[in-house]
Amino acid sequence: MTLLITKRPLVLALLVALVLVLGGCVGYYGQAVRGHMKIMGERVPLDEVIEDPATTGETRERLELVREARAFASAELGLPDNGSYSSYVQLDRPYVVWNVFAAGEFSVEPRRWCFPVAGCVVYRGYFAEEDAQDYAARLDEDGWDTYVGGVAAYSTLGRFDDPVLSSMLGWRDYQLAGLIFHELAHQVLYVKGDSEFNESFATAVEEEGLARWLEARGEPGELETYRASRVRAGGFSLLIADARQRLGELYAQDLAAADMRAAKAAAFEDLRTRYRALRESWDGYPGYDAWFAQPLNNAHLVPVATYRRYVPAFRAMLREVDDDLPAFYVAARDLAELEPDERRARLDDLLKTAPGPPGDGLSKLR
Repeated sequence: MTLLITKRPLVLALLVALVLVLGGCVGYYGQAVRGHMKIMGERVPLDEVIEDPATTGETRERLELVREARAFASAELGLPDNGSYSSYVQLDRPYVVWNVFAAGEFSVEPRRWCFPVAGCVVYRGYFAEEDAQDYAARLDEDGWDTYVGGVAAYSTLGRFDDPVLSSMLGWRDYQLAGLIFHELAHQVLYVKGDSEFNESFATAVEEEGLARWLEARGEPGELETYRASRVRAGGFSLLIADARQRLGELYAQDLAAADMRAAKAAAFEDLRTRYRALRESWDGYPGYDAWFAQPLNNAHLVPVATYRRYVPAFRAMLREVDDDLPAFYVAARDLAELEPDERRARLDDLLKTAPGPPGDGLSKLR
């Protein structure tokens, strides 16, 4: 996800006019409006693309899969039935946006940016990678740890009919369907200013939806592949959560800056060592190798914590309502109505006792 734009045409027109008048004074908002408007203006109906003789067989196959997953989302998962993901946009780049994450040199707490519609979030999105890297470089100069990550899709929370993007099509079948479920879940529930809640909720819906979708399709091979991926994702998430806790305890110590930097470097090297042990338990699965090959810092931990921190808690909530998704949405909305501290305390309580799904092996990784 990145900056969200209002649906009302008049307000959108005023935003565009403001960008044109003020220019550099609203440079960040300007690139967001221009980038989003360009995508919205290039949408082509999904059916039209599928039926076009010029469409490659591979692209047609992927879009047919999206159409199937989109129908399943509304019919079986109770997700919004609207115009989202009924159109297609061919991008000229591998990602639609690049998000910048930041944390203090000696802190695991993310920097947050606040926007009129989305509230305060733990990332700042750019439609051009160069702009994201430039902004990250400025933060680096000010002493922040930074990380820039490409994003295949973002949600406007139903304010626009979000299109399928070419950046989404290179993923496996279940990953592509899961992305549709995830982004539609944001339209069901979004709490302004609580990224951890929003992304964990959407990820929980995505994973439950995928299990049901693959079961309904009768593809045992894909279902087993997906279940194995959940085991690995859960193990990776727990590993990062443990690292964040260890680093947080380190940063709370009264150490000289040079000593703290040395201890920080040792902690990240220990994280790599523990990952190698976890990787062996996955029979050498290399899917997270690239992540660990980067020069790691505190900011790299932010998106993992944001997207997965409370997923087990939401799974526990779903089990409490006997896996009834509509009832789960109601329970999640009730939780969202609580004050932030009370909401987080409730989720933390659920985390203490939340088991992994049957057969996924997460409890063993704890």
